[in-house]
Amino acid sequence: MGKDVIIACDFSGRREALSFLEQFRDEKPFVKIGMELFYAEGPEIVRQIKARGHRIFLDLKLHDIPNTVKKAMGVLSGLDVDLCNLHAAGARAMMEGALEGLTRPDGTRPLLIAVTQLTSTGPEVLRDELWIDRPLEETVLHYARNARQAGLDGVVCSPLEAEGVHRTCGAGFLTVTPGIRFADGEKGDQVRVTTPEKAKALGSDYIVVGRPITAAADPVAAYRRCVREFVD
Repeated sequence: MGKDVIIACDFSGRREALSFLEQFRDEKPFVKIGMELFYAEGPEIVRQIKARGHRIFLDLKLHDIPNTVKKAMGVLSGLDVDLCNLHAAGARAMMEGALEGLTRPDGTRPLLIAVTQLTSTGPEVLRDELWIDRPLEETVLHYARNARQAGLDGVVCSPLEAEGVHRTCGAGFLTVTPGIRFADGEKGDQVRVTTPEKAKALGSDYIVVGRPITAAADPVAAYRRCVREFVD
C-alpha cells in the first residue's frame, strides 16, 4: 500500500461533514470518521460517505474485555470500512479477539491497527498520571510488538516513532500517524507533532490530518499541500 493522507472528519453532524466533502470535486480523499461524528449519526454516516466513493478509517478506539470487543468488531465488520482500530493497552487477548470478530465468514476484513499512545500524551503524563515508568518511545515500540504478535496490520503512533516501529516490526507493518501540522501552523492540543514532509522522511505510511485541513480557509488547497509534501 502506498502512502496517503487521511482527512480527520471530526464534525458534529452529517450536514457539516457532507458539506465539507462536497468541496472535493476532483479528489475522493481517504477520510477518518471518529467518535464525534459516529456517535452523532451512527452507522448510516459511514454508508453515506462510502457511497460517495471515499475510503474510510473508522476511528472508534475500542478498549474493553476481549469478548466485548470481539462482539463489537463483529458488528463493525458489517460496515464497508477500510481501516479500524482499538487501543493496544487492552493487551493481546483483546486484540486477538478483535481480529477474530472483525473477520467475516468469507475471510475478508478491514485492516486493523492498534493505538499505542495518543499524540496528546507526553512523557510527564505517561509517568505522573499513567504510572508508566518506561520511556515513551520504548512503551510505543513494546505496544507495537504486542499488536504484531496478535496479528494486527499496524499501529497508530506519532510520526516520531514510525521509523522505530518499522525497524522493530517490519517495513510492511503499517504506521498511521496523527499529530501532523504544517510548519507555519499551530500545534493545538497535540504534543508529539511534525510536518507532512518530516513524517514522510520518518517513514509514516499514512498521515491523519484534521484541523490544518478542516479549519483552513481553503480546505482543498490545504489537502493538496499535504499530498504534495507527503506523497508526491
